[in-house]
Amino acid sequence: MKKITTMNALKYLTFAALISACTSSSLKTNTVVSGDFQDGSTDGRPASIPHPFNDHNNNHNAYGALNGSGNVERTLLSYDTLMNGSDPGSRIDLSGYALPPEAAHPQHLFAGRLTLHGEASGGGFFEQVDTYNYTDNSDSTRKHLPEFDFQFVQTGSHIFPLQRGSIPSAHPDWEYVLAPGRVWRENGDKGYTRVSIPFALQERNANCVHNGVMSFLFKENGAISKVAYQISSETCLYFKADWWGLLSATYTPQDIADKARLIREYQEEIAARLPVKPLSTLADDYPGINTSAFAAPNDTDPTHVSTAGFVIDGIHYRADCTTRRGDYPFCESLVVPSYSAAKSLVAGVAMMRLEYLYPGVRNSLVGSYVPDCDKNGNWNDVTLDNLLDMASGNYSSSTYMQDEDAKHTDYFFLPETHANKIHYSCTRYSRKAPPGTQWVYHTSDTYIAGTLMNAYLRSRRGSDADLFTDIIVEDLWKPIGVSATGRYTRRTYDSVRQPFTGWGLIWLPDDIVKIASFIGIDRGKINGEQVLDANQLDAALQRSATDTGTVPMANYRYNNGFWAHNVAGKLSGCSGDLWIPFLSGFGGITVVLLPNNSIYYYFSDNDTYYWLEAVQEAHKIRSLCQ
Repeated sequence: MKKITTMNALKYLTFAALISACTSSSLKTNTVVSGDFQDGSTDGRPASIPHPFNDHNNNHNAYGALNGSGNVERTLLSYDTLMNGSDPGSRIDLSGYALPPEAAHPQHLFAGRLTLHGEASGGGFFEQVDTYNYTDNSDSTRKHLPEFDFQFVQTGSHIFPLQRGSIPSAHPDWEYVLAPGRVWRENGDKGYTRVSIPFALQERNANCVHNGVMSFLFKENGAISKVAYQISSETCLYFKADWWGLLSATYTPQDIADKARLIREYQEEIAARLPVKPLSTLADDYPGINTSAFAAPNDTDPTHVSTAGFVIDGIHYRADCTTRRGDYPFCESLVVPSYSAAKSLVAGVAMMRLEYLYPGVRNSLVGSYVPDCDKNGNWNDVTLDNLLDMASGNYSSSTYMQDEDAKHTDYFFLPETHANKIHYSCTRYSRKAPPGTQWVYHTSDTYIAGTLMNAYLRSRRGSDADLFTDIIVEDLWKPIGVSATGRYTRRTYDSVRQPFTGWGLIWLPDDIVKIASFIGIDRGKINGEQVLDANQLDAALQRSATDTGTVPMANYRYNNGFWAHNVAGKLSGCSGDLWIPFLSGFGGITVVLLPNNSIYYYFSDNDTYYWLEAVQEAHKIRSLCQ
C-alpha cells in the first residue's frame, strides 16, 4: 500500500487557496488559551529557574514549583483506573491528562527508562478521515503504537525525554516525537507521583503529525501503574483518527549520564521561550481588535485549527490547541509540521546563510555539484537561484500546479532513498524554457537545491559537513533558542541521510515564532550581528526593487522559497502596491511576515489558507503602509 497519493496530499497550494487569502472577509471563531503551566507563570515559563540538581534520592529541586494542596477532585484517570483498569479503556476529555490547579509538588523523582508492553495489539482506534483508504475493518499496524522504550529525566515538576525530534523505528507507519511534560502529586494517588507526557506520532517518510498525551503513576523505586494514552487531534488533511489505551509498563530507574548538563539545557530552553498571553487578551492590550480574525480562517472549521498565534513587541498571543476531546492540555508542547514552509526556512534560509559565508554560491550551477543531474544537459545552466525561484526551465506543463499534482510525483515522494529521489528529480522533466523565466512549482527542484547546497558545503568543509546540522541548526536555530524538537528534519532512510529541504520539519509553537521573528523582524540578525545575506533576504521579503522573483499568478510572487501577495487596496490608508511575504504548507499552514514587525501564523488541516483578515487587524495595531 502506498503511504500517500501526492496528487493531493503533498501539493503546496491550490489556486483557489491562494485566491482565498485575499478574498475572505470574515472569520468564525474566537478561541482562548489558558495558562500553560499553572505554576505561578503565565507565559509558559517557570516562575523561577533555580540551579539544577543531581540528587536522585532527594527531590529538593523547586524548579517549576507547584504550590497546590494536592486535594484534587479527580473523576478521569483516577488512581483505581490507572492501577486496575483494563485496556483499552475509553476516550476521555483531555482535561483528565492536564496539570490541575491544586496539584502539589512531586515527592518522587523520575530518572530512567519507561517501557510500554503490548503496543502492537493493545489500544483502541477510531478512524475520522481516511482519504486514501489506509485502514478498513481488519486490524493493521497503522491502528497501533510503535514500541515505546525511552529514557526520561525529571527536574522539579517537569519531565523531558532524552530523545527529541522524530525517532526512527521499525514500525512501518509511525515514528514517535516525544515532548516535555509535567509531574505532580495528588493526595488521592496513595503516595504515588503522577506524570503526563505529551507525544506525537509522525507518519514515516512523511510530515503528518498526530498529537497525544500519556499519563501514569510511579514511585522512584520502580513501582508504576499502567500507562493511559490518547490521541485526539492532528495536523493532517488526509488521515485523522483517535487512538487510546491503557497498557502495562515498566519503569527502570537509571543513573543518567551527564544528567546535570541535560537538566541545565532543558531549563535554558524553557527560560528562552517568548512570553505567552492568551490570544483573547490581544483585545485588552489593543482595544478594538477583533481577536476572532486571528483564531481561525473564514470557512474553516475551528476544530481543524491545531493552533494559531500573533507576535508583536516580543509577546506571543496564542490561541488554544483544540482537539476532538477538549483542549490539548500542553499547548506549549504541541508538535506541528512544516510541510512546504520548509522551502522558505531550510532551502531559502540555508542559501542566505551560505551566501553570507561564501558570496556567489547562489550562482552555482546544478551540473557542477549534483552528478545525477549532469547527464542529460538540462541542468548545466540552471543555478541554485533558479531552483529557489521555481524557475529551472525544466518542466512538463506550465499550468498552475499541474506538474506537482501529477501522479508520477509518487516516484519522488514515496521512495525512502536519496538515489531514487534524486534520479526522479534530475530526469523527470525536459527543457521547456530558459532558466529564470517561467515559474513552475516542483518540490523535486527544491530537493535538488538541498543536494547542491550540501555538496557545496562539503566541498568547503569536508565530507562530514551537513547542510541542516551545520548551517541551519548550529549557526541559526540554536543561537535563537529553537527547541530540541525544532532542530529536526526528515532525511532519507539510507547512509546518505539527505535532508528533505522542501518539507519534513517539525516545531513547537515557540519555535515557529522565533524563526519567523528572526527572519521577518530581526532581518536575519542574531544579537545585532548580521548572519544572513541581507540582499537575498530583502529579495525574499520583497524589499528589493531589482530582484522580485518569479510570478506564479497575478498579484503573487515567489522568491528564494518565499511567497508574497500584493494586498493593494485592501488596507485602509495605504496606497500603491503592498507586498506581504508569507510561508505556506500543505493542508492549511500559514506564517505571515508583516512589515509592521509582527508575525501571524496558524496550523490547520482543512485545506484553507485565509489570512487577509488577520493582516487587516494587525494593521489596526500598527500601520502596514510602506
